Amino acid sequence: MTIDYQRLRLDGVYRQNDAGQLMLRVKVPASVLSVPQVEALCILAESFSNGRLHLTCRGSVELHGVEHDRLPEIFRQLAMVGLTTRGACGGAVRGISCSTSAGPGLGTVQRVVRRLHRHFTGNPHFEGLPKKFKIGVESGYDGARHLIQDFGIVHTGNGRFDVWCAGGLGREPQAGFLLCRNVVEEELLSLAEAVVRVYARHAPAGKRLKHVAREFGRERLRELIADACVPAPPTKPSLNEALDVGNGVRLDIPVFAGEIEAAQLRLIARAAAVHGDGMLILTANQDLALFLPDQTVLERIRNELTGQGLFPGTAETAITCRICPGNHECRMGLAPTRDVARQVIAALGPQARTMTWAVSGCPNSCPQPQLADVGIITGKLVKADDGSRTPRFDLYRRNGDGLGTAVATGLDLNGLLAEVGKLG
Repeated sequence: MTIDYQRLRLDGVYRQNDAGQLMLRVKVPASVLSVPQVEALCILAESFSNGRLHLTCRGSVELHGVEHDRLPEIFRQLAMVGLTTRGACGGAVRGISCSTSAGPGLGTVQRVVRRLHRHFTGNPHFEGLPKKFKIGVESGYDGARHLIQDFGIVHTGNGRFDVWCAGGLGREPQAGFLLCRNVVEEELLSLAEAVVRVYARHAPAGKRLKHVAREFGRERLRELIADACVPAPPTKPSLNEALDVGNGVRLDIPVFAGEIEAAQLRLIARAAAVHGDGMLILTANQDLALFLPDQTVLERIRNELTGQGLFPGTAETAITCRICPGNHECRMGLAPTRDVARQVIAALGPQARTMTWAVSGCPNSCPQPQLADVGIITGKLVKADDGSRTPRFDLYRRNGDGLGTAVATGLDLNGLLAEVGKLG
């Protein structure tokens, strides 16, 4: 049977390797999973994957090593718990990233994300786009994730939002620009629709919105968006858009490289079910968080999870380091990112351990290295005289509010470790 890998992308599936194994990405609305959803994902990982789950920095979950003939059963089991992969890959509005910072605006941000997710997911009017379209909603400007979205929303308080657009990373990083200030929540959906329509109409195949901004200029892009904006009909708030996640005290659980065994994830879900609100948050740093009623319960759960092998207290989990799967499990990967990250962490000095890090296995920059204090991008493979190929790395530093910039390029692994050692 001939498999149309291109067609699979809209259903959240990418070809993983030449053996025909697949990567399947699951959208997680507002980066929040219920305990039944966690259990369903664990069953899928054990039954159809490698027993592990990969947590992305955009709040999605990936399964690797999936066989094509198992997809219908996987989709069925996901649907049973209200999850979907539709639009998680390919030319569609991708999974909408949600701020995971604890704060007074968290509930508002989650409500907005759920509303946008419900509107765009599986909507044929917003599929078949020239390339991916990314939306992110943040509770404030810390972290600057609004700069890398095609449509970035920042909650500024009192029911108002700043809207940014035309950002993106990849081989041609470009910070988004401020489209408009003080937008009320009721206007966000119609504005998002207008931006997607302009993108679909004017972007060449394979290009992001940032390329439209370069071609037309910001002011002309503003005009096109204004012309395409149609007021949305009034809607009443839906109860399922505000799950009230975030009450109590928060327990953050580090997950190195975003890779977690299904058995370990079950332990965390059980703690959320018995002692918390039955919800798990997938954080922007590929970790997990849950909310517990008080500090006493938090300490007890932390000790219980530590006894089960979580919270090991090792250097790699004590440092914030976002990582893509690299060539461990991605066709695009040029380097074994987990191995590189471990070696980088071992080379760090005391000062560098307080920084945020990100390691990308290719120039696509999925773990957002330009938003970390220190970012590492695998730029290319270099062929040696014996025919072997070894990766070369670019080192990025971020200072201020913009994107990080390269401070050293074309480094082999030893050169990279030497540069990293200087940072401590």
